[in-house]
Amino acid sequence: MNRKKSIELFNKAIQILPGGVNSPVRAFRSVGGTPIFMQKGKGAKVIDVDGNEYIDYCMSWGPLILGHADDDVVRSIQDAAEHGTSFGTPHPYEIKLANMVSDAFPAIEKVRFVNSGTESTMSAIRLARGYTGKDKVIKFDGCYHGHADFLLVAAGSGLATFGTPDSAGVTSGNAKDTLVLPYNDLKGLEGCLKKEGDEVAAIIMEPVPCNNGLILPEKGYLQGVRELCDHHGIVLIFDEVINGFRLAPGGAQEYYGVKADLTTLGKIIGGGLPVGAYGGRIDIMDRISPDGPVYQAGTLSGNPIAMAAGIATLKKLADRKIYKALKEKAKLFRDELEPALKRHKERVLFSQLESIFTFSFTNQEQISSVDDVKKCDMELFASFHAEMLSQGVYLAPSGYEVGFISSAHRDKDIKKTAEAVTKALKKIL
Repeated sequence: MNRKKSIELFNKAIQILPGGVNSPVRAFRSVGGTPIFMQKGKGAKVIDVDGNEYIDYCMSWGPLILGHADDDVVRSIQDAAEHGTSFGTPHPYEIKLANMVSDAFPAIEKVRFVNSGTESTMSAIRLARGYTGKDKVIKFDGCYHGHADFLLVAAGSGLATFGTPDSAGVTSGNAKDTLVLPYNDLKGLEGCLKKEGDEVAAIIMEPVPCNNGLILPEKGYLQGVRELCDHHGIVLIFDEVINGFRLAPGGAQEYYGVKADLTTLGKIIGGGLPVGAYGGRIDIMDRISPDGPVYQAGTLSGNPIAMAAGIATLKKLADRKIYKALKEKAKLFRDELEPALKRHKERVLFSQLESIFTFSFTNQEQISSVDDVKKCDMELFASFHAEMLSQGVYLAPSGYEVGFISSAHRDKDIKKTAEAVTKALKKIL
């Protein structure tokens, strides 16, 4: 494919943008080559500035469950914009979307809108600390919760160690109250809480981690975490920025039958626009200013354009036929891939949960932890990524990320992608 214009734009971008991008993974450092600059997206396809067309499985990192530029979502944005882009005041749309979110997530009795997933997790943890009067937070290795200082923390050695800064600019003081534990290790969590439980305000977790490959919770794990939180009086926060409205209308909480005390949500509730939210039990949410002492604010929080796009999106997702169709598309994808996966059984693992999937170049039979992900061959993934691009399939440019099927993907798109995978695996393996 000719990518002359993308290369020209990248050469200009690196002169004015750090790394030439506005979010690190877009720089293609993990897979090599030059980032592709997109011009247009419609349905399941994106077209770059050189006119190359790709079947897209990045889907803006997940929230475009209806595909690019869904007609109803675009119309809602246009209609809202005609009446004003931002008021800095309350307006009717935010009440309507809040009720739609609460209807989908019974555990969300009240909700506060923000502008990003990072804002939602950062605010939820502050709220949990304000509610409990405790300082410490537990997160799990492999779960990503945005770039707030106290969440950019790496695991130390051992099962229950205080975290260490995982980014320059994060102070040891910010990291000291965050404990990092292995995901899927209930005994490790239990041991930690025996020592630290009285000082822990919250446990925050992706119910299904999607930023370090696709790591599935072992049977009974989420239920066990819920029980431990109840026993120790700890606020359980489910980060459903990716899982929410993707696994089911009620996210992982509906899918696995486990309720969180607080839930964080991301761009999917705004049709892919910059939106986030956190919500949960009334007694906790009533601690937020102006009702309570926990301060959090934002000029563009609940802005009418994002709320309108969210209403249009959730209205469509309320029809559960979409989830049935997504499940069928996911099954078709796996079925079409089966011959190639059998042929390369000891080299590549295809993991899938509903409309989320990932390719891991490993001889392991399943991925259950970050340690399993670290054993995967990322150089092979880079070669695979390049081959898929050459055949017109756009995957997220990192072996640590997942892919997403949208309602806009047609059977012919799925079959064409499976053919591309088969060819790519044959070539690189």
